[in-house]
Amino acid sequence: MARQRGSVLLVVPLLALTVFLVGCPKRPATSVASAPAPPASAAPSTPSAPTAPSMVSPPSTPATPAPGTMTPATPAPAPSATPPKPSEFMASANLRDIQFDFDKYNIRPGDAKILDANATWLKANARNLVLIEGHCDERGTAEYNLALGERRAKSTMTYLVAQGVATNRITIISYGKERPMCTDKTEACWARNRRAHHLVKAQ
Repeated sequence: MARQRGSVLLVVPLLALTVFLVGCPKRPATSVASAPAPPASAAPSTPSAPTAPSMVSPPSTPATPAPGTMTPATPAPAPSATPPKPSEFMASANLRDIQFDFDKYNIRPGDAKILDANATWLKANARNLVLIEGHCDERGTAEYNLALGERRAKSTMTYLVAQGVATNRITIISYGKERPMCTDKTEACWARNRRAHHLVKAQ
């Protein structure tokens, strides 16, 4: 009987150890079960998802340029795209012509003073548009003189703009050698034909 008691006393601690050891793996199981809690990482993903739409919404707000395109700035170029016809302009005693040297389009000092007076009148009469015609003498080809006449009209326009005349009031055209003031074959006549002629149109 003493042996049986001794064996029972040995078995009881062994059973206690077995129960303890069997109970231990259950704890890691719960820790593993708690480990799936990293769906908490899914929770941060949901905040990041709202931030993405918030980032998308600012670009959608710059869609306000649509009103910019709807502003009258777009239709405004249409009138300027169709400048007045040269036939709508007429001569004015208030604007004087300037002359150019042979094969040149730079503004000479004496002609600059004439343009200064023209600019003063144009600024004082802001409701008038101005047409600048570029002309040449008969020497040279028609194509060359058309290009030279345009340079003369442009240099005249550039000078007036520098004096404060608005660019959108000025139209230029070149007639080359097609419209001479004088038809004599003399230097004096050719000098009269190398000119920038000014015409006006009231708005």
